[in-house]
Amino acid sequence: MRILVFLGLLVLGALVVVAVLRAHQRRAAERKAAELDPVKQLAFEDITALGVELQDFDLELAGRELDAGARADYQRALDAYDAAKTAGDRITAPDDIRHITGILEDARYAMACVSARVEGRPLPTRRPPCFFDPRHGLSVTDVTYAPPGGAPRAVPACALDAERVRVGAEPDVRQVMVGSRRVPYWQGGPAYRPYAMGYFGAFGPMDWMFMGLMFGAFDGLGEGIGAMAEGIGDGLGGMFDGIGDMF
Repeated sequence: MRILVFLGLLVLGALVVVAVLRAHQRRAAERKAAELDPVKQLAFEDITALGVELQDFDLELAGRELDAGARADYQRALDAYDAAKTAGDRITAPDDIRHITGILEDARYAMACVSARVEGRPLPTRRPPCFFDPRHGLSVTDVTYAPPGGAPRAVPACALDAERVRVGAEPDVRQVMVGSRRVPYWQGGPAYRPYAMGYFGAFGPMDWMFMGLMFGAFDGLGEGIGAMAEGIGDGLGGMFDGIGDMF
């Protein structure tokens, strides 16, 4: 009889484990959705910003003679904008943002090529976007920058932000909401890592800029594992307390 009771409790324990795991998965899904919404909004803001830039760019080009190369680059920028909008409508996970920001980076480089062709300048060297806000477009130089509490690093910057840093002023940093706080996008947590890597990932190993995101990812993993283990432990602890009472 005791063996049957023991086996029954083991089955009950297994059910507890399954229930805890399912609850953890549900919480993880809810957490993922909460992470996705602000990153998705960020991506749509960047898409909208490119659309406004293209409208202004079209006004600048009005009446200008475009050669075949300029027309091809301009069409490439327009196609990239359409592709970014389509990809934005299909976002289901933060990692999808990487594809979108990669498209936006390519569009802005194409626009820079159009400007160079129209003005008779050599095509620009393909550099990373401005680190402080990728919407600023192609960087023109690297500047030494130390975020609060961080070590100085050379980061790509647009002309305006490079000048701000040189004179000791604060650059125009892209801010995101984390809870009730506004922080630089590179401190926004692991969900923002794909956003950044879409802009910068094609330019070589730049992970040092996003070490905070990497550590944030490991912290989140540890918290998740800890919560799951705690839930299982509570469930099994109650089960074995019951066994002890019976025997």
